[in-house]
Amino acid sequence: MRALIQCDSLTKRFREFTAVDQVSFEVNNGEVFGLLGPNGAGKTTTMRLLSTLLKPTSGTATIAGYDLLREPQKVRASIGVLPEDTGLYDRLTPREHLLYYGKLHRMPQDVLRKRSDELLDIMELDDRANTKVGDFSKGMKQKVALLRAFIHDPPVLLLDEPTAGLDVMSARSIHGFVERFRKEGKAIMISTHNMTEAQKLCDRIAIIDHARIVAVGTVRELQEKTSQKDLESIFVQLVTD
Repeated sequence: MRALIQCDSLTKRFREFTAVDQVSFEVNNGEVFGLLGPNGAGKTTTMRLLSTLLKPTSGTATIAGYDLLREPQKVRASIGVLPEDTGLYDRLTPREHLLYYGKLHRMPQDVLRKRSDELLDIMELDDRANTKVGDFSKGMKQKVALLRAFIHDPPVLLLDEPTAGLDVMSARSIHGFVERFRKEGKAIMISTHNMTEAQKLCDRIAIIDHARIVAVGTVRELQEKTSQKDLESIFVQLVTD
């Protein structure tokens, strides 16, 4: 397996506090990697660092072989990002969102249209492709935002709380999308509070607390480390020790 995300002592300090402290981990191709932690632990800041929205104070990372600091534009071309706030334009349709963002990535027009149609079909949005997203439910908006992140077919996908507040059916659709593209060899990193989701989707999990990684491993490895059976109990033990 090849590491498509390689974090090396990634650190982000603000004037008042350290948000991410010496964080190191890797995510391989064909792997779903979960980032779990309490509120304020550093999950979203880590995601923002990897997506080049923030510049690290020290340390670095490589995405698909490109250095975060030296090659930020190539990093951006190699990632798809689903942020906490979808940031969709209510007056645009799903198809218009995909075409617009595909053009920003300089995709050829014929490739872009074919890719848009394929993604809308996969997420079962083809019948609403020309409806303004301002009329959509939260779950449908999240689907559009996920497709937008993946329109340029990046090798790495960063998903921040992808199913937060969604109904069961919408969450299942997003899980199916993640599973589909894991099989294509993508590296998918998910930040979540949902222990069931993490245990279902993730090949490996990192638990972050007070800005530092306290454990990384498969669920089985974390079970052996803590002598706990379920992921929630594992999580509680690791963040309260």
